[in-house]
Amino acid sequence: MEESPRHTRYPFIFTVVALAVSAFSLLQGLVLPVLPSFQRDLHTSQNTVTWALTSYLLSASVSTPILGRIGDMKGKKRVLIAVLILIAIGCVISALATNIGIMVIGRSVQGVGGAVVPLAFGIIRDQAPAARIPFSISTVSALGSVGTGVGVVLAGPIVAALDIHWLFLVPGAMVALTALAAIFVVPESSRRASGHVAIAPALLLSGWLVALIVAVSEAEQWGWTSARVLGLLVAAAVLLVAWVRIELRAPEPLIDMHLLRLRAVWTTNLVTFLFGAGVYAAFSFIPEFVQTPPRAGYGFGADTTASGLFLLPMTAAAFVVGLGASRAAARIGSKRVLLAGAACTSASFAVLTFSHHQKWEIYVVLGLLGLGLGASFSAVSIRIVEAVPANQVGEASGINANIRTIGGAIGAAVVAAVITSGVRAGQFPSDSNYRNGFAVLMLGGILAGVACLFIPRERRNEVNVLAEAEGHAVVHAESAFLAGAPLVDEV
Repeated sequence: MEESPRHTRYPFIFTVVALAVSAFSLLQGLVLPVLPSFQRDLHTSQNTVTWALTSYLLSASVSTPILGRIGDMKGKKRVLIAVLILIAIGCVISALATNIGIMVIGRSVQGVGGAVVPLAFGIIRDQAPAARIPFSISTVSALGSVGTGVGVVLAGPIVAALDIHWLFLVPGAMVALTALAAIFVVPESSRRASGHVAIAPALLLSGWLVALIVAVSEAEQWGWTSARVLGLLVAAAVLLVAWVRIELRAPEPLIDMHLLRLRAVWTTNLVTFLFGAGVYAAFSFIPEFVQTPPRAGYGFGADTTASGLFLLPMTAAAFVVGLGASRAAARIGSKRVLLAGAACTSASFAVLTFSHHQKWEIYVVLGLLGLGLGASFSAVSIRIVEAVPANQVGEASGINANIRTIGGAIGAAVVAAVITSGVRAGQFPSDSNYRNGFAVLMLGGILAGVACLFIPRERRNEVNVLAEAEGHAVVHAESAFLAGAPLVDEV
């Protein structure tokens, strides 16, 4: 057994990228349950305050694929450090915000951190021992879900004990320390993709993403048939077609359309879209549901802190299952893990549709949802990395993360339209409206399961063969990693 210097150093590299992803996902969750506090403290309207979320999604959607591609070309370490610095700057801007305009600027800068996910996967692919890649990727994916859930849970206590500005100072400090650690710990990859970032495709990509997400985010307020929403949707379609045409003809495209044509890639991205819609809608509307006073016919009158605690079972289950997803994928295939995740997700929303009047029901259902999401997102990440060449991992992972964000924005907008249908100002949505909203999410889970059937069965590639051949060594290595011991090759 020979110890590799690179492999001995890998636990420290992995810790840095895991912290980076955790910090970004934490920023996602911290804002979700405290929008009413933002509205009050920043003296703005209910419609305007939602831009604290929308601007973040827009920025992440635009920057993720572009910076993932730049990382593949110019060096993932360099781009990761730059992105972390930008997140920290965005946190400072938001922490100092005295009005919604400054808050939106800060949140837009933070959204650039969406590129952390594909950069982290690319660094793992470059630096990890082959047998450790599935476990590392599934762990980082689990941390992404956990970070959002932890943010939802911590938001209430932070605002109650301090104020809304501390929602950004805590993760901002975490990001700054992670950037400093990355300088000394993360090596620069020797793998580089050729080419450069063309301006026209980048602008067209940004244009159709902005038009689409603004349309679906504001449709509830403007009306789905309003001229503004329809105009934005038409603009998004036109810009999308123009972008695809340019990318297909470009000798060095920003996003390789031929890569997206791969069956393993486009089917996995479709599943990601559907799962993204479900998880973001759950994080957005479960807190509102449990905060509703019982006089509305449902809800538990929970405060911000208590409503976050309802999501603990989902967060814990997603993390635990995410840790074991790599071993499950190695034994039965990532496609079957995805199918199991889809089954758990659709079952949880089915139960929630018909039974949600007792607290224990919510805890059990969200625990089941966490099982589904933890398995699904980890298996999706593994499947993408398995399906593409090493020098396109950042690009493919960036697209996948971007599709999850778009799915989340569209899913939240559609469910919001269903839940608030016919609700007048100052009224609570009816229980039947929530039932219909949960039923829509159940349908999304079923469609995700159907989409999983079209994913081709993965080849027994090097990662799977090594993971299976090592047997007890894999278990030992995972335990050693969690205990903080160095990892070595045991083949």
